[in-house]
Amino acid sequence: MSVQIEIILILSVLVCLLFWLWRKAIGNYQELSFRKTSLSSRYGKMTEQFMPFLKDFPYDPTNFRFIGSPIDGIQFNEDKIIFVEFKTADSALSARQKQIAELVWQKKVEFEEYRME
Repeated sequence: MSVQIEIILILSVLVCLLFWLWRKAIGNYQELSFRKTSLSSRYGKMTEQFMPFLKDFPYDPTNFRFIGSPIDGIQFNEDKIIFVEFKTADSALSARQKQIAELVWQKKVEFEEYRME
């Protein structure tokens, strides 16, 4: 076998090995990214349930009711009812949460009573 053929074979094996390592690194990165997002989401959901009991919460936490989705909860005060969404760091309202906020600001909120007989 000539030296040129040996070099081509070695380079081919190296290229295949590098391609395999690159694909494996991409898969590991995607899995790590997914785990980080999932952990952040779980951390946020746990934190939301304790937010009304922090000293910076401006209302009486005993009058707060946790809903979880699509908003975190409702604060029932003597003079008003407040829809509450807790956010941490740089998180933003979802499209659905923005829609709910807009309905509240437009005063499109109603109370209905249903009786079961």
